[in-house]
Amino acid sequence: MRAVRWFALCPVVSMVVSLALNACWLRADDKPVKSASEATTADPKSDEYYELMKLFVDSFEQIERNYVKDVDRKQLMQAAIRGMVQQLDPYSNYISPDELKRFNQEVEQEFGGIGIQVQIDPKTKRLMVMTPLPGTPAYKTGVKSGDLIMEIESKSTEGVTLEDAVKLLQGKPGTDVTIGVKHAMQDKIEQIKITRAIIQVSTVLGDTHNADDSWNFMLDAEHKIAYIRLTHFGRRSADELQEALELLKNEGMKGLVLDLRFNPGGLLGQATKIADLFLESGTIVSVKGRNTENRVWTAEKDGTFSGFPMAVLINRFSASASEIVSAALADHNRAVLVGERSWGKGSVQNVIELDSGNSALKLTTAQYLRPNGRNIHKFPGAKDDEEWGVSPDKEHLIEFTTKELQDYLEYRRQRDLLGKDGPPKSDFVDRQLNDALAYLKAQLSDEKKDAKNKTAETEKKDAAK
Repeated sequence: MRAVRWFALCPVVSMVVSLALNACWLRADDKPVKSASEATTADPKSDEYYELMKLFVDSFEQIERNYVKDVDRKQLMQAAIRGMVQQLDPYSNYISPDELKRFNQEVEQEFGGIGIQVQIDPKTKRLMVMTPLPGTPAYKTGVKSGDLIMEIESKSTEGVTLEDAVKLLQGKPGTDVTIGVKHAMQDKIEQIKITRAIIQVSTVLGDTHNADDSWNFMLDAEHKIAYIRLTHFGRRSADELQEALELLKNEGMKGLVLDLRFNPGGLLGQATKIADLFLESGTIVSVKGRNTENRVWTAEKDGTFSGFPMAVLINRFSASASEIVSAALADHNRAVLVGERSWGKGSVQNVIELDSGNSALKLTTAQYLRPNGRNIHKFPGAKDDEEWGVSPDKEHLIEFTTKELQDYLEYRRQRDLLGKDGPPKSDFVDRQLNDALAYLKAQLSDEKKDAKNKTAETEKKDAAK
């Protein structure tokens, strides 16, 4: 049986590089769709099917034999597959052997490398370290935020692309790579030998770092309001989130902001597990398809984190798994939604292995619906007044201008850097986060008043007795 994995591919690709180009997918372990042979056997138009296959084979042979130049058969076949998929929708596509490794790295959240986030410095056009990941080989050898990587294995990085840099820096765990680094305020290039290791990329982040470079999840210590940012839904995201919630529970958390802004999606199984962490019962999401088994995911009370108000931040780039989680929490009145209307991606992709697992086909096979039965997917030509995506509560609709979005991303990037002096000061005001905090503080204040009134009523009853 050909291996099939059920995904819903996110539309947005993050440009932050953790020595693997980040992207996100939805996944669930489900029964595969019918194979082509199974579908053809039951197809009353099978004669037409074989005629079309004959047309394809004839065209392939004509190109191979008579084109003015020699053509690579494999490249020709890959181009044919891409051409077919392009006639479908934006989320279906062919994953070539070269792309498959990167795809799997994103799903697994790990790869062999040195553990840094990099970008091309616009001034020097060199590879610049955004931040080393805590505990990784690069972090331990003294690579710092802002360092310029001038050389990799004695070869200049001038004009290098991010993709080429990733290929050079990644490698088998246990092997060495030497980089020439120019630290800030220094002219001399320091040669640093780093032994590669398995790098595990965290998807659950806080707002700032603690003194030991771990994430600080307690945003408002006075009111005990926590803040958790989920970058995408990888294989370990639910476990990472549960660990953070256990930590916050021990610290006396009374309110939580869950930030799903710019979260492009991820594994479907992780989305349902994360929603289940906050819901005691009810439907999380349902999936319906033409050639797949319909399915409904429901929440269970065991292991639920409850008893505190929540606010979920979403924006126009929150998609797929982000929409599943935010819609589930909103439909069950577990959280208030703050920010902007989400992307509107409610289709599910099966990732079907091809060529003995050397390549794969992402194929849209189903759509999912939120608990209240409403559609999430934004179909081509859909208008703003139509039903799609996930919208924040009317009183919490706070849209960012394009400039605010750009300013926020730079503000967020600076706050993510490791440094002894803490995050740099910024004039940027995060209106969406501030609104979420104000809501939670009001909820906690009301709860405090209610508790005080109940205590007073009890005392009065006791005194009357």
